[in-house]
Amino acid sequence: MGKVGIVMGSDSDMPVMAKAAQMLDKFGIEYEMTIISAHREPDIFFEWAKAAEGKGIKVIIAGAGKAAHLPGMCAAIFPLPVIGIPMKTSDLGGVDSLYSIVQMPSGIPVATVAINGGANAGILAAKILAASDGQLLAKLKAYSEEMKNDVVKKAEKLEDMGYQEYLAQM
Repeated sequence: MGKVGIVMGSDSDMPVMAKAAQMLDKFGIEYEMTIISAHREPDIFFEWAKAAEGKGIKVIIAGAGKAAHLPGMCAAIFPLPVIGIPMKTSDLGGVDSLYSIVQMPSGIPVATVAINGGANAGILAAKILAASDGQLLAKLKAYSEEMKNDVVKKAEKLEDMGYQEYLAQM
């Protein structure tokens, strides 16, 4: 199984990026995590992105806010899938980051999850790796079944209690 690279532009992104790492941990996927600013240390960024494939990284998850160039720059250098996580910002609520990541030029795609969508980025990375790993695919199927069962249990609880009592217990 391949490894995932997790990169963020600032340590303020860590709470969101940690959710991606937690999902990778859940599925037993190896990853490396680092902080690199594409704007403040481009030389270090270029070295990291160019070396990623040689280190066995098969997918990069890149989180960034505001101008959010990190995911797109990863995609420009790294030949395998890149998943961008737009960070919620105080200025424009993360819409600036979302637009920056999702509006890539033709030929340089970045898969993009929701603003602060760290968990989904981890799951998407797992799904990409599962295309060639049957054991990982089985784990993802079990996870989907677990989510389904959780919803069924909640629906049954609501039916038994009624919405007012259900709300009171939340």
